Amino acid sequence: MLFDTHAHLDDRKFDDDREAVIEKCKEEGVELILNAGSNLVTSVKSIGLAKKYDFIYASVGVHPHDSSEMDEDSCDVLAELAEKNEKVKAIGEIGLDYYYDNSPRDVQKKRFEQQLDLAKQLKLPVIIHNRDAHEDTLRILKKSGIKEIGGVLHSFSGSVEMMKECIKLNMYISLSGPVTFKNARKTVEVARQVPLDMLLIETDSPYLTPVPHRGERNYPSYVRYVAEKIAAIRNMDFEEIAQITLENGKRLFKI
Repeated sequence: MLFDTHAHLDDRKFDDDREAVIEKCKEEGVELILNAGSNLVTSVKSIGLAKKYDFIYASVGVHPHDSSEMDEDSCDVLAELAEKNEKVKAIGEIGLDYYYDNSPRDVQKKRFEQQLDLAKQLKLPVIIHNRDAHEDTLRILKKSGIKEIGGVLHSFSGSVEMMKECIKLNMYISLSGPVTFKNARKTVEVARQVPLDMLLIETDSPYLTPVPHRGERNYPSYVRYVAEKIAAIRNMDFEEIAQITLENGKRLFKI
């Protein structure tokens, strides 16, 4: 019943037990997983996982951390990966990260805009990474005309006001482990107010592990704790949140 709409099962933290983890997810009620690419190498790995497991799908894209590694041929490579593999359901994760600034900001913005254009050409939704770059992310999304294809702000960390602006752009809001954290007042308020038909849940495995497993390696089955927390915030049943977010994810990614 659960759809983890953003995981990185290709991450080296799963190298010792990847197959066992994936089988465990299926046994524990995870119906679908979207494994997100973060550069050209991980995009290929994500496709490999999607080919191997029927309930895993992939996205391809270059994360802002790696945007300085892109060249003028990179988008052509991403396009070829997407067009040749029917289980590629989105372009991402792409966006801006001003917390680490692993790539210069002007480069991040340039490559973000190029990948948004690519998504529009391919008619695929986008998966957006935004950390400490709310203003520029929103400005670029508005300018891009992304509304026609839509997408998702993954592991959303913005305000209620930003959430409302994103929804106007046909962008879903995905919540992850931080909604369970003790001091996550802003994210809790987003969880309370986001329209249910625009809500997704995710783990961002192996990162952002939810309470009560914070500090451990995250994996897709822990998306249950995100759903349970949102259900508690909204005074709803867990099963209801799980079903709604499953259907929302399938609709966005055309699964």
